[in-house]
Amino acid sequence: QVQLVESGGGLVQAGGSLRLSCVASGRTFNPYGVAWFRQAPGKEREFVATITWSHNIPYYQDSVRGRFTISRDSAKNSVYLQMNSLKPEDTAIYYCASSRVRAPIYIQDPDSWGQGTQVTVSS
Repeated sequence: QVQLVESGGGLVQAGGSLRLSCVASGRTFNPYGVAWFRQAPGKEREFVATITWSHNIPYYQDSVRGRFTISRDSAKNSVYLQMNSLKPEDTAIYYCASSRVRAPIYIQDPDSWGQGTQVTVSS
């Protein structure tokens, strides 16, 4: 069983930056991919960004490409999301997820999820 714990959320003004962290614990952590998803009030959860664990290849949702950067530190079992030029529409609960299935994480149901961290961007 893998446990994922997010941190780093908070309140920021539009144009500001935040860095989210997600640490994995439990059994040996060796996923195929890890990702960030988000869910805004009244909306469905959506994919934000993913990175393959072994090859370190990132992929982003169009609305965040160029503003957000996903990275991982395998030695620390951690994944990060650097969010710059934040917009009010980025307000959501951000979730970390991982999957051992060898397929893009955004087309499957990840096998592990964190509890989420709130990001609020004021205008």
